[in-house]
Amino acid sequence: MKEEYSDSDIQVLEGLEAVRKRPGMYIGTTSERGLHHLVWEIVDNAVDESLAGYCDDIEVIIEKNNVITVKDDGRGMPTGMNEKTGLSTIETIFTVLHAGGKFGGGGYKVSGGLHGVGASVVNALSQWLEVRVYRDGHVYFQRFENGGHAVEPLKIIDDCDPDRTGTTVSFKADPTIFKETTVYDYETLAHRLEELAFLNKGLRIVLQDLRADEKKDEFVYSGGIIEFVKKLTNGKKSLHDNVVYVEGQEDGISLEVAFQYTEDYTSQLYSFTNNISTYEGGTHEDGVKRALTRIINTYAKNNKILKDNDEPLTGEDVREGLTMIISCKHPDPQFEGQTKTKLGNAEVRKIADDVFSNGLERFLLENPDEARLIIEKTMTASRARLAAKKARELTRRKGDLDITNFYGKLSDCKSKDPEECEIFIVEGDSAGGSAIKGRNSMTQAILPLRGKILNVEKARLDKALNNEEIRTIITAFGTGIGDEFDLSKLRYNKIIIMTDADVDGAHIRVLLLTLFYRFFRPIVEAGHVYAAQPPLFCIKHGQTIKYVLDEKERDEYLATLKPETKKDILRMKGLGEMNADELNETTMDIEKRVLRKITVEDTRAADEVFSKLMGDEVEPRKQFIEENAVFVQNLDA
Repeated sequence: MKEEYSDSDIQVLEGLEAVRKRPGMYIGTTSERGLHHLVWEIVDNAVDESLAGYCDDIEVIIEKNNVITVKDDGRGMPTGMNEKTGLSTIETIFTVLHAGGKFGGGGYKVSGGLHGVGASVVNALSQWLEVRVYRDGHVYFQRFENGGHAVEPLKIIDDCDPDRTGTTVSFKADPTIFKETTVYDYETLAHRLEELAFLNKGLRIVLQDLRADEKKDEFVYSGGIIEFVKKLTNGKKSLHDNVVYVEGQEDGISLEVAFQYTEDYTSQLYSFTNNISTYEGGTHEDGVKRALTRIINTYAKNNKILKDNDEPLTGEDVREGLTMIISCKHPDPQFEGQTKTKLGNAEVRKIADDVFSNGLERFLLENPDEARLIIEKTMTASRARLAAKKARELTRRKGDLDITNFYGKLSDCKSKDPEECEIFIVEGDSAGGSAIKGRNSMTQAILPLRGKILNVEKARLDKALNNEEIRTIITAFGTGIGDEFDLSKLRYNKIIIMTDADVDGAHIRVLLLTLFYRFFRPIVEAGHVYAAQPPLFCIKHGQTIKYVLDEKERDEYLATLKPETKKDILRMKGLGEMNADELNETTMDIEKRVLRKITVEDTRAADEVFSKLMGDEVEPRKQFIEENAVFVQNLDA
């Protein structure tokens, strides 16, 4: 029977009602990430005042009950009446979508929030919101409740020093919208606020947590992105002492670039436009990369370091060991890409190329010793790349038979549909044997690893390709590696790391994650990588057997049993000591298992963690362990 579809079925959502109905359209998600996005919208408005030259201090406070307060000493929002809405300008800003001072270029020549939806969206998704404006010797106040409705019109509640200006916004996220959590993570807030301080030299940003464990951090960097690069290279061996800084402006578009080469094999390049992270790249990044490759090649040839018969250096070669920050300020940025984090303005490519070319040429000419070290490193990278190209030939898949019998390791699944296939990378042959017997052979492939694989944080691709275990993984995945990588050829929708629930198992898992993040990053970013969660305990009582993941779940389950119940609580053995039925029931059965999905929320934070934990320098790793030891709950002897 057909359902009726009539005129009455067409709904018109007005004002903030649309935001509450479809919050994901405005903040991406209503999970923890979307919750923190509310803070960024209000903070970005304050930072825009700084970009306009009127704000020196911003304070973000996490109040008790997870109320957020953001204070700035900018000009203060206008408090008069808005001719088009008939409301005060304050009420217009907080209740009307696409209302703001960032469209005509008068109030803000450069801003991060261009769409005029930030403040109103936060208001719509809050249980309540209050705004105080200090301006003209008065304190103006207005409160909104129940998804953005004004409790009463804007009013003056006090007087203040005539010289005092600024805006204070407090809000409580609506738990009916953010059902997963309304609890803010201090480190997430601190990470982004520090980033904003780096990108806006001299701007002071204070973060204060007034909840149970009170904390406070102050971020202010007079050196701007130079200090950003210093932080990222801290603990690494640099090729040249000073961070190189280049800046320039053309047609109202400004560009800043700071960089330093280290002895690392990986690169860290982060670009921003109007403080927005453009992690998909864009024309500003393209222009700088193009100039970097061209200028280094030209310098190497002119100084006879690169011979006529040598192959030209590629972008991959000249970026090895490079840490770079690119910051573009544009009056009218056009973003594109899947997540709108890629700068698309065509004119920026040439401006970025011109500005960076001039600065890089000057640095190389004025610092010949450092220049030679950089060129020599890039040429070593080039030779390694050519060696890796030859080594890749060994990993190319020539057919299903080769895959099935590749080193006698991979037990492939029968299905050839990647959407339903998954591969378990298992620690050791004994665990692999149990997994093979306990799997669903139609959709589950098993790849046992013998021992710990190479730490690729300390190795170039050519060395990694000489490692038998890594070659096996590459061949099994089917994607290729390096410049031949093709995500569409991935043979398994889920790549599941299955290791013991002990220290050695955790180490193997981190080694694999390092490999995937450094050489197969699109696989991680696309959400194909998982960690199996084998149980730590087995609880038996009567005819019932219950597997639990950790002490917390054990204690919670035991609390549900009667005290007199007879029970034999067993600490689970390693995967290799489980029989096939146990392994299937606890870790592999899709109806019962628990998988932890590995995601990358912040590439800069991920880079820092891998560098600290897996890099050459011992001191940053020691410091990380000391700082995080307090959070360890399970540590096998």
